[in-house]
Formats: sequence, C-alpha cells, structure tokens
Amino acid sequence: MLQPLPEIAESIDDAICHELSMWPDDAKDLLLIVEAISRGDLKLVLVACAKAVSENNLLMARWCMGELRGMVSISGEPIQRLGAYMLEGLVARLAASGSSIYKSLQSREPESYEFLSYVYVLHEVCPYFKFGYMSANGAIAEAMKDEERIHIIDFQIGQGSQWIALIQAFAARPGGAPNIRITGVGDGSVLVTVKKRLEKLAKKFDVPFRFNAVSRPSCEVEVENLDVRDGEALGVNFAYMLHHLPDESVSMENHRDRLLRMVKSLSPKVVTLVEQECNTNTSPFLPRFLETLSYYTAMFESIDVMLPRNHKERINIEQHCMARDVVNIIACEGAERIERHELLGKWKSRFSMAGFEPYPLSSIISATIRALLRDYSNGYAIEERDGALYLGWMDRILVSSCAWK
Repeated sequence: MLQPLPEIAESIDDAICHELSMWPDDAKDLLLIVEAISRGDLKLVLVACAKAVSENNLLMARWCMGELRGMVSISGEPIQRLGAYMLEGLVARLAASGSSIYKSLQSREPESYEFLSYVYVLHEVCPYFKFGYMSANGAIAEAMKDEERIHIIDFQIGQGSQWIALIQAFAARPGGAPNIRITGVGDGSVLVTVKKRLEKLAKKFDVPFRFNAVSRPSCEVEVENLDVRDGEALGVNFAYMLHHLPDESVSMENHRDRLLRMVKSLSPKVVTLVEQECNTNTSPFLPRFLETLSYYTAMFESIDVMLPRNHKERINIEQHCMARDVVNIIACEGAERIERHELLGKWKSRFSMAGFEPYPLSSIISATIRALLRDYSNGYAIEERDGALYLGWMDRILVSSCAWK
C-alpha cells in the first residue's frame, strides 16, 4: 500500500539519519580518511577500515573496503602487497568466513616440490630461517660438544633442512662423529622423505645416524612417542612452532604450557626456542591488526630490497609463505586462529614456570650470525641482550632466539 508523501519523506529522513549515524561521529575523521585516500595513504585507510570492522560499523567498513580495492596490489610496493592480504583478512572477518578462507589458502598450496622451491628462495634472500637455525644449532652443538650419544627432538621438523649443517658439523668433530638420533614430529608423508634425505647425508659424512618419525600434531605428542633412552644427551628444538599451539586463552588444556612441562620432565641438556617477535596471541582485534601491519610491513620491505619486484617467484613466495598467516591473524578468532605469536618476554615467563633456566647463547654464535648478515642488506641488524639474540629489519625486531636447560 502506498504511503502518503509526508510519511514517505519521514521514512527517507529516518533512513538517512540511520546511515549517517554509522559514519564517524566527528566529520573531521571522515575528512581525514577521504584526504588519505586522495593522497594514497594506504596505511591510514587500512587502519580506518579495521577500526570500522572492530566497531561493527558496516557502512564505513564496506566503503573503506571498496576504496582499498583500488589501492592494493599483489605486484605493487611492499605496503600495497601486504595491504592486499590484509584487506582479504578484513573482508573474511566481516563475512565471518575467516576459517573458510584460511582452509582455502591451505588447499591452494602448491605441490610439495613447488612449495619447497618458494621456501628455498625465501631462505636464500632473507636471513630469518638461517638466523633461527644457526643460532639453535650453535646452542645444541655447544651443549653436546663432549657427548658421544645424542638425541635431538624437533617438534616441527618440516623438511629437515635445519639438521643438514649440524650433521656436517658433528662429522668434522675431532675424534670422530657422535651417534646421532633425530626424532622428527610432522606430516607422515613428508617424514618419509626427510628420513631418507638425512640418512643419505649422514652416510655420506660417515655419521652414525637413526631417524624416529612421529606422525601426529605437536599438541598430541606424548612421552612414549619420543623414544627417549638412558645414556643419550637430549636436545629439544622449538623453531617457529610453539606459537601454533593453543594456550590457556583458547583451551583449558593449554597445550602450549603442557608441552613445555612434558619436555622438562625429560631432563634435556638444552632446549632451543626461535620465534617471531610479534604480539598477536591475546591482543584484541584492533591492536592485533596494528601489530600485524607493523610487523609484516617490515617483512615485506625486507623482501623488496633483496628480491626485485619483477621476480617471477616473488608473488608466489609472499602468497604461500606469508599471506595465509596474515589472513588467519586478522580474520579468525578462538581455536580457528592458529597464528598466535608472543614476545620473548612472555616465552621466558612460560619456560621459567615450566622449570627451565636460561642457557645463554655464546658470543661465538653471535659472531657467526653477524658474519652471515654481511651477505644481506645492511638494513638487517643483530642485537644481543640477556643471553638471547634478536634479528631486526631497520628499527623493528622480527625474530628472537634463545636456549634453555
């Protein structure tokens, strides 16, 4: 039934008032956003969009998203490339489809060989992996220098690349190589390949070697899976993996602290920790978004310096090695948010509560890594503080490494 004209006018006025109420209270804020769009200030528009999403301001959020689509590009400058993935996370969060997109990105992962090629290029152009692996290996080698039977447990062994250099180092030890046993936790099909690869390497360098595969998620590993034996010096490696375990803010089971207590019960001689120096675990959405923006801006900028923008693999490297993490941090909550980084101060607290004591990294390890950085941009820097090592890009610390006993 048609409404009288005055009533139609009132309805239109009500609708306009409702929509206007969804925009920033202060017209100056809206003007700032419009000005930011006109001058191409992508960071400000991303933050404005995230703020609108956090406040459930749908009109503002969707308007910002529309503008952002014309500002981001996976082949542009570092902030444009990162912005594309952050926008994807914001859209997914607003649609409550973060988990679906995260799983979709997982399913779009390339074949194992292809994915390895991306990781290899990233490994070569940026020192993040080398820094972590070298510092952890240095601590393990130092702690095991007089041991004849060594057992190393790697709770996320991946492709096993970290252990190639350590096996070679033990092979060159005066008096002969020790007996080495590595227990690798990971995906069953990959573990078969890792086992063959490391066994072949050990045979080449005449190192007595055995590999124990544990094909199950790290949070489900129990003591009996690890085959710990008397007479073996035990080293445990947590490289870029503990942040994937849910803690007390997600589950009463608190797998993060449970695993640390279990490892302590095994009386290891050394435990190594390498983690991204980023605070995204328990932070509310907006501070978490800002932290992610700051952290990954530095990551993308460092890649830009080392890898030309027209490099055919750069987009694949960023998409398959980093984009999924960014989307998960922004779009997901609860158990669906897998990427839950903490700063080293918080890790120290967790290790101390589990009964560990610091095992300071030696100056030799620090000197070795400083020498490594000479092959990279001078934008990278190493900082040694309180027995731990930090790797940074410009003024932002990106990775921390320490050891415990």
